[in-house]
Amino acid sequence: MTTVLDRIHQLGFSLPTPPNPVATYIPTIFCGNVLLTSGQIPMVDGELKYKGSVPSVQPIEAAIRAAEICGLNALAVASAALDGNLERISRVVQLRVYVASDLGFTDQSLVANGVSDMMVAIFGEAGRHVRVALGSIGLPLGATVEVEAAFEVHDS
Repeated sequence: MTTVLDRIHQLGFSLPTPPNPVATYIPTIFCGNVLLTSGQIPMVDGELKYKGSVPSVQPIEAAIRAAEICGLNALAVASAALDGNLERISRVVQLRVYVASDLGFTDQSLVANGVSDMMVAIFGEAGRHVRVALGSIGLPLGATVEVEAAFEVHDS
C-alpha cells in the first residue's frame, strides 16, 4: 500500500520543510476534526519562487506551478501539525486559491486546477474538495498565488 508521501514522490514532488509565518499568525489550527492552514505562498527554501500578477508578469503555466508549491507548503504545515503523519488526513475538504491577477484576467480557475489536480492525484477521491478561485490585485510579499486548505483528519 502506498503512503501519501509515496504518492507525492511518484508525482515528482517532495514535501518541503514547513515555511515560517511571515506575519502575526499561526500556520495551522484544529477546529474539531478539521485542520485549517493559513494561506501558503510559493516559498521554496525560504525564498519566494513566483512573484507578480498573471498573465503580465507570470504566465498561466508558471502560476499553475506556483499553486502546486502552495499546496505542497499547505501539506508541509499540515504534516508538522500531525507529527509527520499525513495518513491522518482522511479528505481534503476545501481549498481557497487566490491569484494575483491583471485587470480583465478571468482564468483563475485554471491556475487553481494546479493545486486541485495535485490533491486529487495524491488523495484520490478523498482529494476532491470544494473550492474558491479568485483574483486579487495583490498578495503577501508580491506572491503570484496563495492557497489555504482545510483537511479532515482522524486520530492516529
